[in-house]
Amino acid sequence: MAVDRDHVLRSAAALLTRKSTATMDEVAKAAGISRATLHRHFAGRDALVRALETLGIQECEAALDAARLDDGPAREALRRFVTEIEPAAALLAFLYSENQLYEGEEQNAGWARIDARMAALFRRGQSSGEFRIDLTPAWLTDALYGLLASGAWATTEGRLAPKDFTYMIVELFLGGALRREEP
Repeated sequence: MAVDRDHVLRSAAALLTRKSTATMDEVAKAAGISRATLHRHFAGRDALVRALETLGIQECEAALDAARLDDGPAREALRRFVTEIEPAAALLAFLYSENQLYEGEEQNAGWARIDARMAALFRRGQSSGEFRIDLTPAWLTDALYGLLASGAWATTEGRLAPKDFTYMIVELFLGGALRREEP
């Protein structure tokens, strides 16, 4: 019986987003395969995490494409991106916490491509007067990633309804947490 690598990766992602310390035995069980079969595809946890990283980058780039970042107002492009990335947010939250992905010279160039696209969106929004100019595009990008990860964790834990994911993240990001006085 052929093993569907995509199924194994998505099963691993689903498990690891809920339990980041899951063992390879638990990953194999979640994928419905033996540990030996899992090890034939991924020599160890590092290889599995690297494969999940590739999947995460693909998912993020697909969401960026679907969001049409260059179309319309930057704030609407941001809203579209958050909506598009929501299905992959839990995987990205897991990857966000995997320090090994950001150490040394082996960092995947995909993250730099994603960061550049997001920073370009924020620069466009700053140029059009939609976004604050006192915050750098790099900081806005990192802040958005933090909110996406927090939203994914809150959804996984049942503290945020999935239907509210985009609204909560976009409203907090664009509006900030300060209460505005009523006129």
